[in-house]
Amino acid sequence: MSLETPTLRSLLAFEDGDVVRLVCAPAAPDTVVTRIAVGLDDLGPRPQRRGSAEGEGVLLLAVGAAPDAGTVREAAQRGACAVVLGEVLDAREGAAGEVGDAGEPLTGPVAAARESGIALLARAEGADWAEAAALLRSALSYARAGDGDDADALGGPAAPSLAVLAARVAAQVKGSITIEDTRLRVLAHSATGPGADALRRTVILGGRVPDWRVAELRRSGLLRALWTSEDVIHRPADGDNPERLVVAVRSGREVLGSIWAAADDAALAPDAARYLRTAAGLAAPLLVRERLRESGTAHRREAALRGLLRGLGDRRTHAWSLGLSPDAPCAVVVAERQPGAPADDRALDVLVLEVSAHRPGTGIMRDGDRLALLLTGAASAADHEAAVRGVVRDLDAVVSSLPGSAAVWLGVGPVGTPERACLSYERAVLVVRALREREARASAAGRPRPPRHADAAGAGPALEVLRILDAARPVWESGGGPVHDLIRTDLAAGGELVRTLAAYLDAGGDVAEAARRLVVHPNTLRYRLGRVRERYGVDLDDADARLLLTLAVRLATRPPKH
Repeated sequence: MSLETPTLRSLLAFEDGDVVRLVCAPAAPDTVVTRIAVGLDDLGPRPQRRGSAEGEGVLLLAVGAAPDAGTVREAAQRGACAVVLGEVLDAREGAAGEVGDAGEPLTGPVAAARESGIALLARAEGADWAEAAALLRSALSYARAGDGDDADALGGPAAPSLAVLAARVAAQVKGSITIEDTRLRVLAHSATGPGADALRRTVILGGRVPDWRVAELRRSGLLRALWTSEDVIHRPADGDNPERLVVAVRSGREVLGSIWAAADDAALAPDAARYLRTAAGLAAPLLVRERLRESGTAHRREAALRGLLRGLGDRRTHAWSLGLSPDAPCAVVVAERQPGAPADDRALDVLVLEVSAHRPGTGIMRDGDRLALLLTGAASAADHEAAVRGVVRDLDAVVSSLPGSAAVWLGVGPVGTPERACLSYERAVLVVRALREREARASAAGRPRPPRHADAAGAGPALEVLRILDAARPVWESGGGPVHDLIRTDLAAGGELVRTLAAYLDAGGDVAEAARRLVVHPNTLRYRLGRVRERYGVDLDDADARLLLTLAVRLATRPPKH
């Protein structure tokens, strides 16, 4: 089967206006779309002539650009066939040459799009760029996945629902099909025959994979392999458990769910894995649609969770929106990835998938390299503390086992009521900072790496030191004197004396140990300390000067809290 090249019309056919809507149609009746670009920089340089751009056939999501005529013209000049702006536009704007009520020419983005001959779309109110990119990329992958005999056997790319797709795949693989989301909830399944195993019946009747089965999948490593592998995973028959195949459904790097195939009375078809791969491509936009149906609720829950953790707005209302009773015990766990991790690092993504599958209902807030988890569930504070510690140990084991992933530290805040979740979040962030500093100090001293997870008690007095330093920073930055001159001048020159003082003070005044940490001769260290006294008049034997230096060096070598 040979399909037509994906067009803007075919992509928009997958979307009902919940994420993007067409404002101005392109001049070409069936504009070809080759890829989705995010931001003007993703289009490449301007072409020398029309039609020669690298951006030819690209649908641009104008992230970070002004929603005006200039952005539309820039996109058209770089060869984009369509552009999505970030604000709801007024479709009454006219084309070039038309005039408004006062007789002035209309020059807005609609006019610019009509002049340029490209399509203009608007991101719907309440939707975000991530949703728009996921949906459009899934729709593009969906159209491409339908090109070939496998898609033809599955009925082509026009499966109207996950249930229809599940039935079609089941007929080809000669087994039973279950389609699940990342929380292991059953979204669709094929007909269950008399030969279906007991586990399949339990999953379908319960609407999700039972907890004991999730625990088994985690222990065996199958769940982790599913979230990280891009191929079909085979699990042979074992006792009463029949042969199974499973593949993750993805939109780019994002995992949307999974498709499971289980043998009934006979073995699966020899080419079942091939059909399952094709089905994963066809299922992607349908799973995106399923996710979008919940997006309104998800946006409200996300706003409530963010307000609760940041202490913004009416916390009691936020807790109610999240379905939490006022006295429910809860605690916040913060997972923070090493800054500067590669763009394709998936440590935090895997943690989200693990928590979603193992602890459904957990509040999840992602901010760049930081992940905040609001854990609820236990009947008492003491039971909840024990449960949270167990979750954190499991999460630490998960990220520690990922090959090549960035370091991730896990901090646990104290258990309290939902209205005090912001305090738990603040303390968890502080624990992470303490853990990172502890590891840096251990590395500098040549000691073994300490654990990367802890609660307040495990972090020790470092928490209070950090709180004092945070409080002292504004006072320090507004002051002056010899120690200020020393720190500011030396940092501007490269910070050699600041690093020397940090090692000397951390070593408790032991010159030999400080020199070892700096990999210099002890006499070199003594010479540098002498410069502190002679050049800046700072006496290291004076107790007040040492205290001020200790605070100053700590502040100088640590970024402000964020």
